[in-house]
Order: sequence, then structure tokens, then C-alpha cells
Amino acid sequence: MSNIPSDLKYAKSHEWVRVSGDTATVGITDHAQHELTDIVFVELPAVGRQVKAGEACAVVESVKTASDIYSPVSGEITAVNSAVVDNPALVNTAPDSDGWFYKIKLSNPAELNALLSPEDYKKQIGG
Repeated sequence: MSNIPSDLKYAKSHEWVRVSGDTATVGITDHAQHELTDIVFVELPAVGRQVKAGEACAVVESVKTASDIYSPVSGEITAVNSAVVDNPALVNTAPDSDGWFYKIKLSNPAELNALLSPEDYKKQIGG
């Protein structure tokens, strides 16, 4: 059973968003890291990059596959989590806390309304 924190919003592509003011922190869900298995490499977007909702902007590689990570919202990347580059296993051990990928300044906060609630995400993954 996946951990689905109630303070997050979720993309159908298994990314999560934690909003604070006009900035969102983005990572992948516990369900996603479990499906990927042992993550061995993380490539993050450059700070200052503009991304659109649904755009591939990061990559995770596990022992069995490589997967694009899509931005759930549009905006400018303001910070990246170098800890997951140095220690990709953080994505497995703390996907919704220390294993975050990047922070983004929201250019269109209304996009958050299109994301899934914890309850809807739980239904999507069959929880």
C-alpha cells in the first residue's frame, strides 16, 4: 500500500506537488518509486528553466528502466535538490519529503485545480 500524504496534489503521471505561496515543490510519488524499484540516477532540470505543465523536465533511472518526469505545473525552476543527484536512493526512501526533485515558481496557479486530490490519486492507483 502506497503512502499518499494528504497535503499534496497529484498528477496522473505520478508526480506530486506541495504548494507554499507561489512556489511548488515537485517529486514522484511513493507508488511511482515502488514501481521503478531501486533508483540509481536522477537528472534534474536547470535552475531558471521555464517549463510548461506536462513537459518532460527530469529523468530517473532505476535498475530496470529510465523514466521521464513531467512537470505537473508551469513556471520557472527556482531550485533543485542536489541531494537526490548525489544519493538517488533518497527517492526510494523518502519520495514525498527529502527525495523531492525541484521547486517551481508558479506562472499559472489555476493549473493546480487540474491535479488530483489524494483521494482521487488513491483511486487511480487502485488503493
